[in-house]
Amino acid sequence: MSRFSGKKYIIWTICAMLTALVLGGCSSGRKTLSIGFDSEFPPYTYVDENGDFAGFDIELARAVCEMEGWELQLHAIAWDEKDVLLNSGEIDCIWSGFTINGREESYTLTQPYCENTCVVVVKADSSISSLEDLASKAVGTQAASSCAEYLANDERGKALAKEFMLLSQFTTYDDAFESLEKGNLEVILIDAGIAKYYVEKAEGKLRILQEPLIEEQYGVALKKGNTKLCNILNKDLQKLSEDGTMMELAKKYQIEESVVIQSK
Repeated sequence: MSRFSGKKYIIWTICAMLTALVLGGCSSGRKTLSIGFDSEFPPYTYVDENGDFAGFDIELARAVCEMEGWELQLHAIAWDEKDVLLNSGEIDCIWSGFTINGREESYTLTQPYCENTCVVVVKADSSISSLEDLASKAVGTQAASSCAEYLANDERGKALAKEFMLLSQFTTYDDAFESLEKGNLEVILIDAGIAKYYVEKAEGKLRILQEPLIEEQYGVALKKGNTKLCNILNKDLQKLSEDGTMMELAKKYQIEESVVIQSK
């Protein structure tokens, strides 16, 4: 805010308020869709080699905007601030490999469009082969992720976490994998899609356990009560599934086995 002062700040504030009012209407005539996403969550949302935002969810959101004639506004956010940004109206939705299971009371959610599994990643030479082997181990995950919420809120998750020697929560998975490489962690709990990306990138230095942590589904999260926009997104996601666009994008990002919306 220190960049703005005097009349410029007043003008900026008025424009921001007007924008919020326009976006808050959520009618089919809206001109923009503002999505919040994690910029380090490949293959769903990330920064590519050219420095551009890319990923399955980014392109899916762009396809929806093309159908509706909206302008897509991309906001890379700190994942643990997503709820504040959503409820304040700074973003219209969270669209970034967002787990919808168990979050029905906190958000208005679209239908699921991808299945996901939370998995366990270890170094290739690790002796860990099952969830039971995580006892007395140094474990890491992303703060405010579905893995973190499972360990904090689910009875089975809480029981599992009690057995850890240490549970560290990181701002990004890049930080977690750096800690694993340095030997400060022995285990990372992470969504399967992004786990696959990191394992392939490591070229044989990492592996994924066969036993999953949890199974879940991805959808788009909106502020609680925003059913108008949710209905539009559901309609468009269905169309993108039926016309083959969703599967085409899924194949591009090698997650075609995860797509769950089927043609009616």
